[in-house]
Amino acid sequence: MTVEIRVIRAGQMYRYYFRETVVGDGRRPARTPLREAQEQAGVPAGRWMGRGLAVLGLAPDEEVTEAQLRNLFGERGRHPGADRIEADRLAAGDSPKEAFKAGALGRRVTATGVDFVFRPQPTIYLLWALGDEETRRVIEAAHERASVRVLEWIEDEVAVIRYGKDGIYRVRPPGGLVAARFRHYEARSGRPLLHDHLLLGVKGQRLDGKWGSIHTTALYENTVAASALYNELVASEVCEALGLATEPRIVTPGRRPVMEIAGVPNELIRWTSRRSDQIAACLAELEHEYVTAVDDDGEPRFLPVVSERARAKMNQIAARKTRPPKQKTRPLAQLRAWWKASAILTSRVAAGVITSLLEHARAAAAAIRARVAAVVDIALAAVDVAATVFVMNDGGRFHRRHLLAEARRHLALVLRGRRRDPGLDEEIVAAAISTHCLDISEPKTTVGLLADYRLYTARWDLADLPARPRPPTSAPDPDRQPPADPGEPAALRPPGQDAGEWEIPRIPLQYDRAVLAGAVVREKLRTTTTAAVRGRAYDVVAHQQAAMPKQLLALEPADVHRPGVDATVLGIHSTEWSPPGGSGRHRRGWGRASTRCVSP
Repeated sequence: MTVEIRVIRAGQMYRYYFRETVVGDGRRPARTPLREAQEQAGVPAGRWMGRGLAVLGLAPDEEVTEAQLRNLFGERGRHPGADRIEADRLAAGDSPKEAFKAGALGRRVTATGVDFVFRPQPTIYLLWALGDEETRRVIEAAHERASVRVLEWIEDEVAVIRYGKDGIYRVRPPGGLVAARFRHYEARSGRPLLHDHLLLGVKGQRLDGKWGSIHTTALYENTVAASALYNELVASEVCEALGLATEPRIVTPGRRPVMEIAGVPNELIRWTSRRSDQIAACLAELEHEYVTAVDDDGEPRFLPVVSERARAKMNQIAARKTRPPKQKTRPLAQLRAWWKASAILTSRVAAGVITSLLEHARAAAAAIRARVAAVVDIALAAVDVAATVFVMNDGGRFHRRHLLAEARRHLALVLRGRRRDPGLDEEIVAAAISTHCLDISEPKTTVGLLADYRLYTARWDLADLPARPRPPTSAPDPDRQPPADPGEPAALRPPGQDAGEWEIPRIPLQYDRAVLAGAVVREKLRTTTTAAVRGRAYDVVAHQQAAMPKQLLALEPADVHRPGVDATVLGIHSTEWSPPGGSGRHRRGWGRASTRCVSP
């Protein structure tokens, strides 16, 4: 994800942000004023944003002061101008208690804010770091507009204020929210990493004028959907402004592809990923310890394979163990000069490519746009979104927010950096819910009746597909080490190591099964839909896949029934299947295919 979230609490957590985050992740010198420390660090001043600024007497892009930060995030949720309000009330004759209360925003809270970190895709901030000044300004503007749009979506669709007994009542903050934005330029490793810390205050005003606290759990639950929206927006803004296009790239075999700017070499991404290499090396050691750990009786302590959940936890441990200390921040102009020199000397990319990186990306974009137009078929998108979400969620149960995040990822994959019609992601979600999802909610509280908390599963039954046994596979050679690159031959086992020491067995990744599930369901659609819809829809999907990597291409009809592809492998279980011959809305949903085209 390119949007991360962390709760800010009054006390030690707030002091960490006050000392380091506000000055570019450096160490703020003691007794140094905030603005002076930011100038020394070479980072811009923090800026206010959000629709809730008007209620507090602030203006968008107004500079964030030290006193305002302390009041809102350090003093358990007071008005940013509480010092001025308190002084005015004391001058008017109020008691100190009354004056202090006038500067409060409702009840005092411990969790005073949420830190959203927005960072674009690696190929985008590489263009930002190695390009000219105009490219840098375009990318920073697109990054800023995308974060503003995501904040508006959070204000409109996500943020809720709970009140009443056990938080039984929920209301959107009609006046919006307030956030302070702080921009950083580099990672802990010193490599380029454009990112913003958006410190979002948890205080919001209800319709009756009273102040309440935003439910932070709702923010956590929608972080993936926010990340997918930001990725889509920032990529489309950059691509439209600079004449670029995106392409899917496989970072980890079997996992979801990421959308990157076409034409930017992978070697440059590797140049920025020193932390990733360190984490990967530590993770390999942790996985080996995991599968070989035994108790006092010599019995395995854990599973003999590494599940995705266990691997995710070990990845967090590896990230903490390899975390380097923070370096002294430097001005952006100095950083950009050093980054370009370092990339030319150490990235193994030709100097001509680095100095003309934007031109290479534009040439790749022209080739992609000549082959693939921006075509979105809502019916087929609903199939892929529902199948992927169903398989990726344990037990096949999911909420609307999971479908929304996947719909945005699908649009980013299909549109290749072009802008889309507003609300198209919501249309895909509505089509997926009405056609392919079964509401299995059993609400025991009022919250369970809300649309965002309805529980769904897929309504497919693929048990009628012929399942054939998998072909036998030859036993692995214990003297051959699996290569790091699939295109390279296997290396001989190093002396002194036992067979299997480097081969860590893993459970098959869920995204692989999700891709196959979408292919199986599309094949079901092909065989049960009328010829007119079938022909048009599959012309569209073939066009979408024209420039995709081979790993993502849909299975051909004959290949869907290949050995080993069955419902249990895909993670699809029998619930209900309602083909076009069925009754009611299911029959209408299958035939209601809508196609959108966007001009390049």
